[in-house]
Amino acid sequence: MSIRTFFITGANSGFGLPIATAAIEAGHTVIGTVRSEASREALAKTLPELRTVLCDVTDFDRIPNVVEQAEDEHGPVDVLINNAGYGHEGVLEESPLEEMRRQFDVNVFGAVAVAKAFLPRFRERRRGFIVNVTSMGGMITMPGIAYYCGSKFALQGISEVMRSEMALFGVQVTTLCPGSFRTDWAGRSMVRTDRSIADYDSLFDPIREARQAVSGKQLGDPQKLAAAVLTLIGSDNPPPQLLLGSDALSHVTARIERLQQELVAWKALTRSTDG
Repeated sequence: MSIRTFFITGANSGFGLPIATAAIEAGHTVIGTVRSEASREALAKTLPELRTVLCDVTDFDRIPNVVEQAEDEHGPVDVLINNAGYGHEGVLEESPLEEMRRQFDVNVFGAVAVAKAFLPRFRERRRGFIVNVTSMGGMITMPGIAYYCGSKFALQGISEVMRSEMALFGVQVTTLCPGSFRTDWAGRSMVRTDRSIADYDSLFDPIREARQAVSGKQLGDPQKLAAAVLTLIGSDNPPPQLLLGSDALSHVTARIERLQQELVAWKALTRSTDG
């Protein structure tokens, strides 16, 4: 793969840091966003080659200026990794709508705002690669993460449309759909709604306890994910979405099989509405 310039949101945590590290080690130029000076200083010590910019992806009006400044200082960006995001855990009935709004502001509106800042640049240059980090939770669901799954399903759908609209201009768009990896997603980064309705105890308490117990011990290796991302970027024919992790593959495959069974079982009623 030729040397490229990456722009990675949330470069100091989650998948952002291992992807940035792997890209730099491969000789690429990497621009990474962080939300605070403290994060910037800490990152400068661990990864001094990374070129950091201060940017909160929910500061929508400022994002175009951040992107313009980044390209003015470091040259045209070839690859956008929309990594910034977090998880929300909570029973739907118990979780305030404000928590849903915040989840969508970061995971959906933030990612789309950053992508939109790059779209005209990529279109005019007739090249570019956008990787929107979703999740297996953008293709399957499970109790207790309705807001998170909702946000990732939304970004999944938007990304597919983005891919079809940008294909004419030689711009690639792929969603990255990881399973469970050893990041801080289920630990420090997760927002958890307090429990309040006892009726859900038997359903949800074991799920919450199991998720906390496995945090940091998941099967997925973030460094291997980073290597897979570089392989993806180097592909001449990247897929619309790339599942990463054997758990993601098994869960999504099972959902597709259930969907196929439902389509067959309800086919007669489905067709009955045609005029």
